[in-house]
Amino acid sequence: MSQTELAQNQRQQIVDQLRMEIITGRFEEGMPLREVSLADRFQVSRAPIREALKQLAHEGMVESKPNCGMRVAPSSSDSMQELIIPLRQTVESFALKSIFADLSELDFEEWDLILSEMKTACESQDYASLAELDIKFHQSIIAKSPEQGLMSIWITLVSRLRRHFLEGFQKPLDPMKIYFEHVAIVAMFRSGKLEPSIQALVSNMD
Repeated sequence: MSQTELAQNQRQQIVDQLRMEIITGRFEEGMPLREVSLADRFQVSRAPIREALKQLAHEGMVESKPNCGMRVAPSSSDSMQELIIPLRQTVESFALKSIFADLSELDFEEWDLILSEMKTACESQDYASLAELDIKFHQSIIAKSPEQGLMSIWITLVSRLRRHFLEGFQKPLDPMKIYFEHVAIVAMFRSGKLEPSIQALVSNMD
């Protein structure tokens, strides 16, 4: 692997980690993101941090404030989320249709691992990890699709649903309900029935 490819992989790993921490509320709205401290944390120079923050700004995750540097951007309003949730459902349904006929045991092994980690997070009431695993599950469906550009569309939508995720996971009445919902989704995928599988997936995003 060339130095350029290594640098790109490094930057993408930083982007993925920061994005997840913003979506799950580990970094709250308005929190400053300082290049120096992030470079120390990831043990890199400031250049890949600067590039990572530029990408997150393009996605709407962070914003630049005059004399304040980069900060976590506010999430979308409730009315905007009413628009975005159906769009996310459409994108994930499209992705599932594109992969459904080719699902393999390797795919189900990946999901079973996520479910196992999700169960542990529910039992320990680790809501930040639970939110992260929920996102990881849905992202895995998008990642398996051969359709180019679908992931960037999905990330743009999910980045604007932060409030929806946080409200759903910070105070769940029964966290195990979230786990069992995902168990049911995977079980439906295993059944080989496409339309009920799409319905199970869509219902989970309401």
